[in-house]
Amino acid sequence: MSRVVFVTGSTSGIGEETALRFAALGDHVIFNSVRSVEAGEALSAKTPGSFYIQGDISNDADCERMIEMVLERYGRLDVLVNNAGATKVIAHADINAATLDVWRDIFEVNVFGTWNISVRAMPALKEAKGSIVNVSSIAGVRQTGSSIPYAASKAALNHMTALLAKVVGPEVRVNAVAPGLIDTPWTADWDAIRGVVSAMAPLKRSGTPGDVADVILSLASTPYVTGQVLVVDGGLGLMA
Repeated sequence: MSRVVFVTGSTSGIGEETALRFAALGDHVIFNSVRSVEAGEALSAKTPGSFYIQGDISNDADCERMIEMVLERYGRLDVLVNNAGATKVIAHADINAATLDVWRDIFEVNVFGTWNISVRAMPALKEAKGSIVNVSSIAGVRQTGSSIPYAASKAALNHMTALLAKVVGPEVRVNAVAPGLIDTPWTADWDAIRGVVSAMAPLKRSGTPGDVADVILSLASTPYVTGQVLVVDGGLGLMA
C-alpha cells in the first residue's frame, strides 16, 4: 500500500531528493517550504499523487494547519521526515557573533519546530504505526559545524530523537540521519571544506543528497530500528 510521506523543507537538496525517492516508490508525498513556493508547486505538479504546502515549522499555527491539510487530503500520515533546518555560518572562535538572537533563531527551527510538528503529527503516526526520521548533522556528534549554535541544536535533536523513540514505541519509530558534508545549494561555495573532506575521508568525496536519501528511506522502512542516529559522512569521523 502506498504510504503518505511528509517531508519538511523539501524543495531542494536532501529534502527534495528524499521526497522524489519516496514518490518513485509510489508513495504520496507532501512537499514543503517556507519561501520556495514556485519550486514546491513545480515539484508537486510533476509528482503524481503528491502536493505542496507552504508553511514554517517554527510557527505553531502553521504546524497545526499543515498536519490538518495532510489528513484532510489523505486521511492518514505514515512517515514524517523532519528535514527543514536553519543555520548561520559563524567561526566557532567568534563567540561574540553567536548572539542569543542567533541561538534563538536556529533553535526555533531545528529543535522547537521539529518537536512541534512531530507532536502535532503523532496521533496520525500512531494510528498508522508510522515513522519519524529527523535530519540531523555530523555537527551534532562531533565538534564541528557551521556554528556553535547550529551544532548544539543538532546535538539536542539527536537526544530528542532517542528520548522520543523511548516513549512513542511500539506504535511509532523515531530515528535520525546525521550527514557530513553534502553537496547541496547550501554548501555550494564550501570548496575549501570540500577539499579537506575529499583528502581525508576514506571514501574520498563529499556526499550527495541521494546518499542521505537512501539512508532516510531505509530508516523509514526498517521495522526493528528505533532511537538511532546514523552518521553518513563517508567515514570522515574515522580520521578524527
